[in-house]
Amino acid sequence: MGSRSFEIDVVDKVAWLVLSRPEELNTLQPDFWRDLPLAVSKIDQDGGVRVLVISSTGRHFTAGLDLNVFGGTELFPDGEPARVNMARRSLILRMQGALTALERVRFPVLAAVQGGCVGGGLDLVTACDMRYATADAFFVVQETKIGITADLGTLQRLPKVIPDGVARELVYTGRRLPADRALAVGLVNEVYPDQEAMLRGVREVAEEIAANSPMAVWGSKEMLLYSRDHPVADALAHTATWQAGALQPVDVTESIQARMEKRVPSYPDLPSTSDT
Repeated sequence: MGSRSFEIDVVDKVAWLVLSRPEELNTLQPDFWRDLPLAVSKIDQDGGVRVLVISSTGRHFTAGLDLNVFGGTELFPDGEPARVNMARRSLILRMQGALTALERVRFPVLAAVQGGCVGGGLDLVTACDMRYATADAFFVVQETKIGITADLGTLQRLPKVIPDGVARELVYTGRRLPADRALAVGLVNEVYPDQEAMLRGVREVAEEIAANSPMAVWGSKEMLLYSRDHPVADALAHTATWQAGALQPVDVTESIQARMEKRVPSYPDLPSTSDT
């Protein structure tokens, strides 16, 4: 499973999506924005995957959008202004939706970043649940430096992850945020000396998540995202509604029995949502 931009492998209920164009600095071409939501939605529909890890190859995680593609007629076509402008809006909405797909899947998404995470790459990782980095990693809101207002999610999600003033500084200046400061402000959960150590550490986190009840993890992700975007009273009511339907004895009983028997619990997968 994969595309020209990435490859996907599933091991022990953990899906690994690896950006696979290192010679081109893993720039994000049009096929990426088409294939990503299709791939993650297909994984989600199956119900067997409990964590997705997005990593990369080469020196940099991604240099962002491929400007050789998006800098010309894709964004600035000729034609009647109203129709050209609405076509551009539709393009931006489709690309936004490709990253929002990472929030909509029922399992956590972890990003493992080495080297540069630039422009669209920051849009990508801020849509993930958690981020991890190598010591040489850095993050850049590159759009500001090339005369564009970032439009794929960074401006909406980054201030929900790090302090608002820090986010504004990064956006307005286009400065690099190095890994050590990214850790200090909370953008990344941990910094590792190199990519090998990072992938080993992220694998441990992913396996620990995958060992938990997928229903409990799905509900937790759902509630955390809802709470991010809604008042406390609304979020509490939403949680009560969710729990009224989702709380069931199977996983709770298995958790208790496994603890008493000193073994690893075994939970059913999430229900498949595929129509086929």
